Amino acid sequence: MKNLTVKQQQILEYIKDHLNLTGFPPTRSDIANEMGYKSPNAAEDHLRALARKGAIEIIPGTSRGIRLPINEQLGLPIIGQVAAGFPILAEESIAGYSEVPPSFFTPSADYLLTVKGSSMIDIGIFEDDLLAVHKTDQAANGDIVVARIDNEVTVKRFEYQKGSARIKLIAENPDFAPINVNLEEDDFSIEGISVGVIRRSMS
Repeated sequence: MKNLTVKQQQILEYIKDHLNLTGFPPTRSDIANEMGYKSPNAAEDHLRALARKGAIEIIPGTSRGIRLPINEQLGLPIIGQVAAGFPILAEESIAGYSEVPPSFFTPSADYLLTVKGSSMIDIGIFEDDLLAVHKTDQAANGDIVVARIDNEVTVKRFEYQKGSARIKLIAENPDFAPINVNLEEDDFSIEGISVGVIRRSMS
């Protein structure tokens, strides 16, 4: 990273503080207000300078399109409610960040997904647990996968018979029937595989 000016360093620290407090990057207007600028355009100029120096990455098309480089990030993103139609790692889905390092898991985790429901309780995955997920579109039989079916995201055990057009997503709770997927008819994709579970402390 190239040397930053005093003002650029102040803006970078504000971005990090905002991320740490809210889980989201600030808008250009937030930065302008914090720095005393009359217009968000002044903030935009500094952000572009920070991006050129490798201190941040700018994501086009969104008011909060600011991301820290991988080696500067605050930890694994925690996904709350997945927004229908959006990628799992879309801004709309990120509820915060965890300081757990990706390398704590094997293979390394790309994000933590907040578990909803009780369909996987028989293998120790409970409501509000954080499921560590390695992002991939490939899975082997028996893997616990994060799958998307017609814009709905679910966590289930993956079962596939080679040469078949059908996939079975199996719950680990006898109260839940398997989900049968027809690859020729259903919009199906694998978002990742589970590489661990973090139990949130109960108050």
